[in-house]
Amino acid sequence: MDIHPSTSGLAGATVVFDLDGTMIHTAPDLVRATNHVMAQSGLPPAPAEVITPAVGGGARAMITAALHAAGRPPDQVEIEPLLDTFSQFYMSNIAEESHPFPGLIDALDFFAASRVFMGVCTNKRHANATLLLETLQLDGYFGAIVGADALEVRKPHPEHLLETIRRSGGDPARAVMVGDSRPDIEVARAAGVPAIAVPHGYSPEPVESLAPDRIVDDLSALPEAVMALLADLGPR
Repeated sequence: MDIHPSTSGLAGATVVFDLDGTMIHTAPDLVRATNHVMAQSGLPPAPAEVITPAVGGGARAMITAALHAAGRPPDQVEIEPLLDTFSQFYMSNIAEESHPFPGLIDALDFFAASRVFMGVCTNKRHANATLLLETLQLDGYFGAIVGADALEVRKPHPEHLLETIRRSGGDPARAVMVGDSRPDIEVARAAGVPAIAVPHGYSPEPVESLAPDRIVDDLSALPEAVMALLADLGPR
């Protein structure tokens, strides 16, 4: 990137990230945790192509998808104990294969040098999200990590994003949401915040169909996309 952080004009802006499928490739570990739940329940494993599109909805959505694939109606199963089983296994095996997507560290370093507030707004359980980022040594970049159970609401409810911005130290008037699936784009739209989509994630539908404000194919290009969006907004 030719732009220097000191001249980026991003100081005081806020960038909020989704986690799974946006910053971190977590699908293999999430599939393994979901199928651990299935095995503990005496049910057959679900293929990755069934579980991965449900990642954006969190553990409940992944388990529900796996139950459907096994022919077990979710309304006939007590989900809460399965969520606990999932979380216990996942927290013990949280980053066996998970790793940042290409370009992420460059983007985070640029934002940090530009004095941008950064936060994480995820439908992952708060403890799991925090542990994953700590394990990958990425937690220090973020002023706030707000998981699905940290508030009474979750994406796509706008308050999940707005509270993440506030806890990060930022202002919704100069904020951007970055995500890979429908809950991310919808929460941004509901909160009145521009959205950038990445196509490398776990959305079951093309991100183009979600009509984000920008699509970034490589996370290293994210700072330029954020600068362009904030310039379009003008002084707030």
